[in-house]
Amino acid sequence: MARMGGQRRLKALAAPRFWPILRKEYKWTVKPRPGPHPAEYSLPLLIIVRDVLGYAKTAREARKIIAEGHFKVDGRVRKDYKFPVGLMDVIEIVDTGEAYRFIPYPVKFFKLHPISREEAKYKIVRIENKTTVKGGHIQLNLSGGRNILIRVKDPRNPVEDIYKTLGSLLITLPEQEIKEYIPFEEGALAIVTSGRNVGRVGIVRSVQRGWGRRRSIVTLEDKDGELFQTSLEYVLIIGKDKPLISLPEGAWR
Repeated sequence: MARMGGQRRLKALAAPRFWPILRKEYKWTVKPRPGPHPAEYSLPLLIIVRDVLGYAKTAREARKIIAEGHFKVDGRVRKDYKFPVGLMDVIEIVDTGEAYRFIPYPVKFFKLHPISREEAKYKIVRIENKTTVKGGHIQLNLSGGRNILIRVKDPRNPVEDIYKTLGSLLITLPEQEIKEYIPFEEGALAIVTSGRNVGRVGIVRSVQRGWGRRRSIVTLEDKDGELFQTSLEYVLIIGKDKPLISLPEGAWR
């Protein structure tokens, strides 16, 4: 992935390889604004509107319709054309009712997967970290820059704290209420979010712990019974017996 550094502008040739832009035709492209996703793992809303969805032919047209409030990301209208859209985000077109989820996809790195209006009301996030805050309550730090506070009645016996890091939450949009918790464990269903096996779906069979997440290796079994491995950092749990979100045809049985 490209490193964008602290520059305010971004050359098209330096943009991440998965961006669907004309690199040799234009010198500059849109740089994502700092937000919920790292720049090298996200797409600016303008590029999605113009180059992926095809709702505009030029950047000027795209900026205009975005500023008019025609697009939602995770249930909220976004008028910033530089807003970064990333893993598991839900994009809605207000006028047509269309909805898409930003999911990992083999080789191409990502895909805007069409989803129903009902499915657009929730998303999956990973628990990256957890901390104890004032009053003994538990704060869950989630992927995509989100935080959820779990209130406990007795800090000395926090029975409400059933959550562990690397597990996933199914949350509502935009209210951010927890619908379901899926722990990271053997037998859980996961999708690979980056690396050589990006987009592959499989059941977690084993974890070989190393120094940190990147050097820990997870072995998964795909729908055909084939085993493959990836870094623990790239594993996102998406269900127990079946995925909690819809996937592209053929991704899972």
